[in-house]
Amino acid sequence: MQKTSPPVASAIPFFSQARTFEENWSEIRNHVTDVLDDGKFSHGAKVGELEDRLAAWTGARHVVAVNSGTDALVLLLRAAGLRPGDEVIVPAYSFIATASAVVLAGGVPVFADIEEGGHGADPRSVDAAVTGRTKMIMPVHLFDRMADLRALQDVARRHGLTVVEDSAEAIGMRMDGTHAGLLGAGGVLSFFPAKTLGGIGDGGAVLTGDAAIAEKVRMLRHHGRGGRTLGDFPAISNATMLPGRNSKMDDVQAAVLLAKLAALDAAIARRAELAGRYDARLRRVPGVRSVPGARPPLPGSNRVVYVYLLQVDDRDALAAHLSARGIGTEIYYPVPLHLQPCFARLGHRPGDFPRAEAACASAIALPLHPDLPEAHADRVCDEIEGFYAGRAR
Repeated sequence: MQKTSPPVASAIPFFSQARTFEENWSEIRNHVTDVLDDGKFSHGAKVGELEDRLAAWTGARHVVAVNSGTDALVLLLRAAGLRPGDEVIVPAYSFIATASAVVLAGGVPVFADIEEGGHGADPRSVDAAVTGRTKMIMPVHLFDRMADLRALQDVARRHGLTVVEDSAEAIGMRMDGTHAGLLGAGGVLSFFPAKTLGGIGDGGAVLTGDAAIAEKVRMLRHHGRGGRTLGDFPAISNATMLPGRNSKMDDVQAAVLLAKLAALDAAIARRAELAGRYDARLRRVPGVRSVPGARPPLPGSNRVVYVYLLQVDDRDALAAHLSARGIGTEIYYPVPLHLQPCFARLGHRPGDFPRAEAACASAIALPLHPDLPEAHADRVCDEIEGFYAGRAR
């Protein structure tokens, strides 16, 4: 009898939303049809509807939709009063947009280390980084929990600084009942497809309780034009009040986000369920230094899992092992911000921020999204257990 090869295991992508779109297609189609009937495909009524719905969901007084999370940061920094040459303290461990947004807004990023055993900015390191040129502190809420806003706001008050939040990953996260992004002068959301509320392309929003900041962001996103521009295409006759940019959100993007916002609570619950499944399987695996669920959130805050991030031994070998078996992973982040080539002029060296550097060397993110079947999560765990068992022999 002819011997047959064993079947090749199916791939497990790091992220997919195919099933989500299939399940929500009727609602998505209705919103997109509204856009087509209206005939305004950018900066129109559907964008305004999304802003209103997000304001109700987050509790924000003002939500201003823009074309990406990065632009949201740039416009927020400018609207909050950043001037050319002002310093903004940011954690050395974050996505590049955290620091590049400061540069694009005209400021200078100054780095601080992250907290012991976590990923948020260490308040003591932030305090030590303050100079006479410091204008703002910009903490980042990463992966599944908020940074220590209470301690960081204390630092800001002592030095007379403004706190703005890089809350791009933090939809659903709250502290003492207040949504992330609303504890300082303002915050942002990103709607990149893999985010907890993700679209079919890039998109973002500014959240703030400050009417003046919100109005300035509204002008900046539409070439600096004053007056009403949303739904008034193209508003060319409006006076240009300050140099702005084209950062308007497309209405088709808003249509998709509105449909997915209706299912956001269920999506957050599903992410929590899968994260708990990972936690239970991986917390005692030799070689896995820590699982996210082992560290409780700050008092008064909640855990919303955007990225399931492990700290592990032999990270690169584990990533290669999983990739060879069709399992997608991501490295958050390969290089800390202070050692990125674009910031070489700031003169940092390896060892300047050791906790950030250690996190970059050992962090690996596993597939986690509402479309992930439990069987796939279990297979990921099987492969990780097998990898470290083989190393122990």
